[in-house]
Amino acid sequence: MPVKVYKPKTPGQRHKTSYTFEEITKTKPERKLTVIRKQNAGRNAAGRITVRHRGGGARRQIRLVDFKRDKANIPARVAAIEYDPNRTARLALLNYVDGEKRYIIAPIGVKVGDKLMSGPTAEIRPGNNLPLANIPIGTTIHAIELQPGKGAQMVRSAGTSAQLLAKEGKYAHVRMPSGEVRLVLQECSASIGQVGNVEHSNIKLGKAGRKRHMGRRPTVRGSAMSPRDHPHGGGEGKTGIGMPGPKTPWGKPALGYKTRRNKRSDDMIVRHRSKAKRR
Repeated sequence: MPVKVYKPKTPGQRHKTSYTFEEITKTKPERKLTVIRKQNAGRNAAGRITVRHRGGGARRQIRLVDFKRDKANIPARVAAIEYDPNRTARLALLNYVDGEKRYIIAPIGVKVGDKLMSGPTAEIRPGNNLPLANIPIGTTIHAIELQPGKGAQMVRSAGTSAQLLAKEGKYAHVRMPSGEVRLVLQECSASIGQVGNVEHSNIKLGKAGRKRHMGRRPTVRGSAMSPRDHPHGGGEGKTGIGMPGPKTPWGKPALGYKTRRNKRSDDMIVRHRSKAKRR
């Protein structure tokens, strides 16, 4: 999908780029597959801000995406490719032969009229969903489950893909987009192909207003705050942060400090992404 470049007639258009939306075939979502998205502006039930820099933005509807792909051995036809404001990838609307409609993440190569299917007997082609045990080694995959039947949790963003490297015992070795090699149960399912909208990383907003449309409010540097509001604040003029390393507003180390505490799944990582990038 090409990127649209503007002829700058205003300062905000000087570096602005956007989608051409050539692949979009349907502008309005399926009403039965959407729910209302409540905007809380980053506040919890008590009204306190728990996520900063949230608020405003255009109204959105949540699209109910089928990440489980549990309609096994039932063929479906791709009825439309749609835009989803809640994610970077595009959605494909599937019409099953039994009359049901579902959304899935649209991979590269899937177009209107294609026949897709999920299940162990599905063909190895973009958009089909199979257990890892039934996928050949070396295949490019996305929308990978971590627990059988829970639904896809990994590799769902625009342009991303993983690769099935090997199968050993009840586990499969999967190389993630970060370079990390991870063990995943062969019972878990994955979709074939690479997620579409690969040009998403080349989009430049061009002006602050487009960020506000996305529901993102301005972010202020910690060094510009007072010591009461941020550990980096205070001092006369630009004096630096006054500490060996940066911290979050709550005093925790930031930028380079390891925050991963999920020790239960450490055994599932064969090669960490940091080691993969050094090579």
